[in-house]
Formats: sequence, C-alpha cells, structure tokens
Amino acid sequence: MNTELAGVIATFLLTVVLAIPLGKYIAKVFSGEKTLLDFLAPVERFIFRICGIDVNKQMTWKQHLLALLAINMLWFVYAFVMLLTQGSLFLNPDGNPSMSPDLSFNTAISFLVNCNLQHYSGETGLTYLTQLGVITFLQFVSAATGIAALVVVFNTMREQSKDGLGNFFDIFLKSLTRILIPISIVIATLLVISGTPSSFDGKDIVRTLEGETVQVSRGPAAGMIAIKHLGTNGGGWFGVNSAHPLENPNYFTNVVEMISQVLLPIALIFAMGYYIKRKKLAYVIFGVMTFGMLMFLIPTMIAETNGNPAIAKMGIDQSLGSMEGKEVRFGSQASAYWSIVTTVISTGSVNSMHDSSMPVSNTMQLLGMMTNAFYGGCGVGILNYYIFMIIAVFISGLMVGRTPEFLGRKIEAREMKIATIIALLHPFLILVGTAFSSYVFTKDTSVGWLNNPGYHGYSEMLYEYTSAAANNGSGMEGLGDNNWFWNISTGFVLILGRFLPIIGPVAIAGILANKKIIPESAGTLRTDTGIFGVMTYAVIMILAALAFFPALVLGPLSEYFTLYN
Repeated sequence: MNTELAGVIATFLLTVVLAIPLGKYIAKVFSGEKTLLDFLAPVERFIFRICGIDVNKQMTWKQHLLALLAINMLWFVYAFVMLLTQGSLFLNPDGNPSMSPDLSFNTAISFLVNCNLQHYSGETGLTYLTQLGVITFLQFVSAATGIAALVVVFNTMREQSKDGLGNFFDIFLKSLTRILIPISIVIATLLVISGTPSSFDGKDIVRTLEGETVQVSRGPAAGMIAIKHLGTNGGGWFGVNSAHPLENPNYFTNVVEMISQVLLPIALIFAMGYYIKRKKLAYVIFGVMTFGMLMFLIPTMIAETNGNPAIAKMGIDQSLGSMEGKEVRFGSQASAYWSIVTTVISTGSVNSMHDSSMPVSNTMQLLGMMTNAFYGGCGVGILNYYIFMIIAVFISGLMVGRTPEFLGRKIEAREMKIATIIALLHPFLILVGTAFSSYVFTKDTSVGWLNNPGYHGYSEMLYEYTSAAANNGSGMEGLGDNNWFWNISTGFVLILGRFLPIIGPVAIAGILANKKIIPESAGTLRTDTGIFGVMTYAVIMILAALAFFPALVLGPLSEYFTLYN
C-alpha cells in the first residue's frame, strides 16, 4: 500500500471514528438529554424571548414546513439586496463592485439552498461584508435548516410520535448553538494555526520566485471555510476553493477539510439510530451509503492514478497519476478522494479542477450527484435516502406478497405518489435543463458558453445542471456560466431541487406519523436487514441508470472511448 492510499484510508476511518460519538451527542441534544453545552440554554432562551417565539408550542409537519419556507424567503430577500448593493457598503477594502441583478439572484438562491454554486470568483466578486454577512450567514442557517427538517422526520419515526413533532425554531437554533457553531470554531482554529488568513486586511503584495510582484487577496477566511465544509455548503472564499494555498495550505488542512465535510452526514446516520432507538437500521443505512460511495471512489482513484494516456503519448511522465488541474502537495489519490466525497455528500468544494479529471472520474462525480442518496448533504442526505426506502418498501411488499410497512406504518397510495414524484423530479430537472441549454447553444453558438465543444462540452452543461439539482455547487469550469441564461436557469433548478425534496419526505413522514402502528409479526417486512439494504441500493442504482445512462453515454463515456481508442 502506498503512502497516498494509506492517507485516504486513514482519513475516512478517522471520520467514522469521530462521527459515532458525535452522532450520539446529536441524539442527546434533540432528545433533551444533558450535554456539555447546556450552559448555552440561557442564550437560547434570550433569543427566543426577543423574537417572541414559544418553543414549547408543538408543531405539525405542515407548520414545520410553513416556518421553514417563510424564514428562507426572508433570507433570500435580505441576501439579494445585500449582493445588489455591496459595492457601496462598508468592509470593502479591495473596492469590489456590486453584483448584477441576475448574478445576485443566482448567488442568493445558491447559498440559501445549501448549494453554493459560484458564478463569480470569491476574491473579486464579493466584499468582506457580504462574505461574512451573507455567504457565511447563509452557510450556517442553510445547514441548520436541513438538520431541522431531518429531525422532524426522526420525530415521526419514533414509536410514540404524535401530531406534535417538536418546534422548528427550537430544533433550528439548537442545530446552530449546540452543533454547527462550536465545531466550526474548532475547525477554524486548526485552519488559522496552519496559515489560513483570518484578518480584515486588504490585498497583500507578494514577490514571487520569478521576481514579479502580485497582489494576493486575504480576509477573514478561516471561519467561512470551516462552516462551508462542516455544513456541506461548498463554495470558496477564493475562486479556486481549496486548491488555493491560503484556503488549504497543506496536507494536514486537506485532511481536516475532508473530515469536516463528511463528518455530519455520517454522524446524522448514527444519530438517527440512537434517537429513534433503532441502531441496526442506522448500521444498514450506513453500510449501503458507504458501499455506494466506494463504488464511485474506487474507479475514480484507479483512473486518476493510472494517468492520462493522451499526455503519456506526448512523452510526459504519468507515474504520479493524472496531475493536470491538481495540486502536487495533495497528489492524485487524495484529490480523487476529495472529488468523490464532495459530489457524493453535496459539498461541492474542490481541491482540484474537475474539468481536468479523467472521463471515468467525471462519470463517477456525476453519478454521485445523480443518485444524490449516499451520505448526501447536511440533513437532506438522509431525507433523499428516505424516499428510496419508501419506494423499496413498496416494491418489496409487492414482490413477497406482504403489506408494505415502514416502522409499523402502512405505505399506501398517497405516500407512494409523493415519493415517486420526488424521485422523478431530480432527473427531470437535470435532463430538461441540459436538453434546453444544448438546444439554445446549437441555435446560436456565438453565446460563447463552451470552450470545449463536443463530448466534453456536453458534459460541462450536464454537470452544471446536475450540480444545481443536487445542491452540490461544484462545476466544470470550461463552461462560461456567469451570464443571464445560466444565472436564471440554474437559479430555478436550485429552488426546486432543494425545497421539493425537503417537502416530500417531511410530508410522507407526517402522514405516516398519524397512522396507527401495526405491531411486528412474522409477516412484517423487516427494513433493518442486509437484504433490504441491498434492495434499497438496487432501487437507487436502477432508477439512476434508467434516467441518466443515455446522458452519460453522450458525454463522459463517449469521451472515454475516444481517449482510449
């Protein structure tokens, strides 16, 4: 085993080791049990008092969704106005201009929905005020929104769940004060110690090895970088994200950031097991998600390690793997691991350029976002997986002649209709968007979107809509996306791709919670077994294959066969 591979394995194992106790802690927080951070309770009560919120008031699932959507609408208006006027506001030492209306629209939505698709470069596109007051703020609250929605579903899965499913604002605030903010402080401290800037100074003048002088942007970046990874937000203080030497200075910070972005998605799986007292079900879900992630990771690492045959034919050494678009300080294997982790869990940050990845790697990155169910985003990853579990329960029940039941409650036509619509929404947004952009480009190639026409150019457009629909945010940067067409079209995909997959699972869970619990018997379909895990995985992959295989053939798979023949 080489050193690079050992580093990847150690990073993943350390993530799991940290996620298990964190999951137990999260379960205690939302169960109202005693924790180390209970001293923050007076602060929380003060916030609720000045906001006029009665946290003892129980909410139905409909009231939870209403509160979630209403507060997100307020944040969108705030973010849009701030970005539109940032050039004339304070904390702008570099004199960066305001955003155009279409870019403000896209950016406000993108960070609101936890996607963080950036059609701008962080150094020049934002001011320190909007980096902190808009971008970092939305990264905290969007992650807390996902956790709050997930906890509502957890509450419905408890055996004694009633119509009252907790209070949205109580769950939301505790997600911030007890989980996101404390852990972000730890991560930011590690980054600052390692060299990531955290000051309000403007650009610095640096003399390079060639004797030239360049201006290097700085700013209070460490805190934003911490929450962007912990909250599976993505984006970057700097344009090239974690490929930037100040955003990700060395291999240690690379490991810290990789652990940070996978930590909560895995921890929330274990939290579910502790919270609803069904640890075996949590283990099955973790096993399926881990297997699914490995099925994308292994081909990617092999492809990136073997290098690019076209470059090898030019006489350029490929013993270090395919290093185009990658940082030497990380290497091909750590970069490959990051590229799959970031697309599987919907963080979308990068430490290498996905546009330079091998065609097999691009295929796996796209599949990570297309399946959108292995680990996934902060809170919403399990919500997406929940939809596939409902479908798998229904199909399994039909196959074995048993009544479809999930945790003692019958799955009937109403729940299946909602689950089916949500499952089909994802490919609909991606494929319709890609088809529409392809049509527009073929009608007028002067729009200048694509620097790489043909298979790769098609992959770039497919990747952009896949990233938007999966709330991911990564991109293949050969696509010129900062224009009215991409800003507006991906903006609407972002909205639909975020909120409908939250509304659907919460609605299904709320409907099931009001049904009578049927005691388990010999005829009960068990959902905490390996066999059912395999069934759920098969449902996920079959739906993905049927929906996306033709699109993948037209893009990265065709490029693969062209490259190797």
